[in-house]
Amino acid sequence: MNGLLIIDKPQGITSHDVVSRLRRITGEKSIGHLGTLDPMATGVLPLMLGKFTRLAQYFSTAEKSYTGAIRFGFATDTYDAEGQPTTVPVTPELTLDQIRTAAAPFHGLIQQTPPAFSAKKIAGKPAYQLAREGKPVELKPVAIHIHEFEIDSFSGDTATFRITVSAGGYVRSVAHELGQALGCGARLSALRRTRAGAFTLDQAWTLDKLAALAEESAPNPTLEAALLHPRSLLPHMPSVTADSVALGRIRNGNQANLSEFSSAELVKIFADQRELVAIAKRVAGTLFQPVAVLG
Repeated sequence: MNGLLIIDKPQGITSHDVVSRLRRITGEKSIGHLGTLDPMATGVLPLMLGKFTRLAQYFSTAEKSYTGAIRFGFATDTYDAEGQPTTVPVTPELTLDQIRTAAAPFHGLIQQTPPAFSAKKIAGKPAYQLAREGKPVELKPVAIHIHEFEIDSFSGDTATFRITVSAGGYVRSVAHELGQALGCGARLSALRRTRAGAFTLDQAWTLDKLAALAEESAPNPTLEAALLHPRSLLPHMPSVTADSVALGRIRNGNQANLSEFSSAELVKIFADQRELVAIAKRVAGTLFQPVAVLG
């Protein structure tokens, strides 16, 4: 099965758990997700199935939007509610205006240090493995772009928020650093991804609904209704339906002339309305070289 599927990830399981369950539902072994969600987080998790896993590299820079909650009073080693406290618990005396003022600098291009419990690599080893082993974790700040960070409400010790951040940004780090700025410590207590690049919750399927769809069409389940239309993927790339001669060359990894396009750097090549054959890169003029062949 080849395609892209959007899952509404439930709380309490890893992104890898979602992949494992999807393999059982679909029977497809080759599945990869675009952008990990922590077990505590829910929401949009795009997954590539079959030959479409070869397209993952073209989605890596997509920004993501979230809603969530930050709880003030102490920080944790994971920067979220599942970690161990690292500061003495206090009763925060804050107002909504104070939190919004402290949140104001978290906009635009900033330097952010990833959490020690993250998948960032240190000498080829994920940082979270070192952290779990009690070894020192030294991660360098990286440049990220926060397009939006709005505090919507505050009640008791918890603030709700909306945030849109570039690829590589950690919402957990934002919560942690906001607690530092306010002097009372904080950790992320809830997180829901509402958008990943062009993909939204409106397109997402729960695992239960997907399993029911597969069961309806057993013994040979078809989940085409759940897959996004291939022409809607990577909207920044033009789509072209190639003729049989060009398709033959493209499928064999050879350059082909696509007279419809003379300026696009990358194009999606189709055999018909739904069959995505390849991604090709312009060499010169209307001559294109396939860089990812799907079939």
